[in-house]
Amino acid sequence: MKARLAMTVGDPRRIGTAIGAKALADPRVGERCDIVVVGPEGAGVSVGEPVGRWMPNSDAALAGKLSGLAIERAVEMALGGAVEGIVTAPIDKAALHAGGYDFPGHTEMLGSLTGSRVAMMLASDKLRVVLATTHIPLRSVAESLSAESITEAARIAREGLREWFGIAEPRIALCALNPHAGDSGRFGNEDADVLAPAARAAGIAGPFPSDTVFVRAMRGEFDAVIAPYHDVGMTAIKVASFGSAVNVTLGLPFPRTSPDHGTALDIAGQNRADPGSMIAATLLCASFALRARQSAGPSYGDRPTGSRSAGRPSRAQ
Repeated sequence: MKARLAMTVGDPRRIGTAIGAKALADPRVGERCDIVVVGPEGAGVSVGEPVGRWMPNSDAALAGKLSGLAIERAVEMALGGAVEGIVTAPIDKAALHAGGYDFPGHTEMLGSLTGSRVAMMLASDKLRVVLATTHIPLRSVAESLSAESITEAARIAREGLREWFGIAEPRIALCALNPHAGDSGRFGNEDADVLAPAARAAGIAGPFPSDTVFVRAMRGEFDAVIAPYHDVGMTAIKVASFGSAVNVTLGLPFPRTSPDHGTALDIAGQNRADPGSMIAATLLCASFALRARQSAGPSYGDRPTGSRSAGRPSRAQ
């Protein structure tokens, strides 16, 4: 059984095309996936669903526009049933904005395009982290956290762990916001006043201090940890599994995965980019898609294929 996936090439100036091509050439990907590459022609990788043309030395605004068009087209394909999931190569957030897309990243854009309440998960074989807030300044985190944001993240995480990971009764912990979970109010009241009641309402454990909760999860006590802000969660997963972790958007009507790293401007065009996380993202997306297909039963093959073609499959077929 092979999963039908769309793969976007990301920012055409960066390493997305390189790691995408290397992932497509990996035999494990070829055994498990039929992939349609979505992106601009002329970017260094053969595309099955073109969204324009990239010319060498074009500016950041065009790179961002083409990145956004590829994401839009991949979502259209997934919603129409032409593919079962999406794997996205890294984008440059500043370029995306310059190209006319007012989103801080993939997660927010995918949520908007599908009308979904979403959460960002970083997952590896050692740890799973779900972010309660994503791309906002650190000074804005405390005022952005609320009982609703915590319970919503817990709900989305629980559903994702059940649907995509096959964990019937997920064990979820909440990471504290302040050092030592506030230490009875000495270092802040948010953990006692906001996070603890929200954890109880959501049926999850915590809040636990950040310097211990991720270790406890890695030892098998929890299936996932909800992090109150972007960098505490990202630091934990990257220390645990950099290069093999996968970014998963939970809450979408289809699986979406991405590498755990950015566009790597410093090594773009040098053929040094490690495709490990891109390969892991593709294989994980395939496993989610196949799990969804098996759960849906025989009627799954009767899904509509949309009004447009699914594109030409890549070499991974």
